[in-house]
Amino acid sequence: MTKKEEKFWLTKSFEEMTQEEWESICDGCGRCCLLKLEDEETKQIHYTGVACRYLNLETCRCRFYETRLKVFSECIVLTNDKIDEFKWLPVTCSYRRLAEGKGLAEWHHLVTGDPESVHEAGISIRGKVISEKYIKLEDLEAYILDTEI
Repeated sequence: MTKKEEKFWLTKSFEEMTQEEWESICDGCGRCCLLKLEDEETKQIHYTGVACRYLNLETCRCRFYETRLKVFSECIVLTNDKIDEFKWLPVTCSYRRLAEGKGLAEWHHLVTGDPESVHEAGISIRGKVISEKYIKLEDLEAYILDTEI
């Protein structure tokens, strides 16, 4: 990356980013892969401490990222043309932060140069959640998190 491209997120809109740049905005926290419940009356989204069965809980990355829609057709794919829909993302999410004009957090790998910084800062779900493989989905409500993530 040239010096000019080095901090592309400061100078480019989402629409101007290359696919590689867009993908690199992901901070690797895994929070978007937590199962969520929506309150039918208030439309409020409640995160749970249960992760998608396809998420590697150590790396906080999808084990089937390239083919995730074939493996799990309901997976939500973030695209630069749906920025107004990012409000369901965690407040720490780099896509949401940039969409809201907040910039990248100091622990983001594009800022630190270290992909482990998201884990070291305690932002990722590493060591904090379980996989949906180990619960009954009808019990998911019992796993709603009390704090906003």
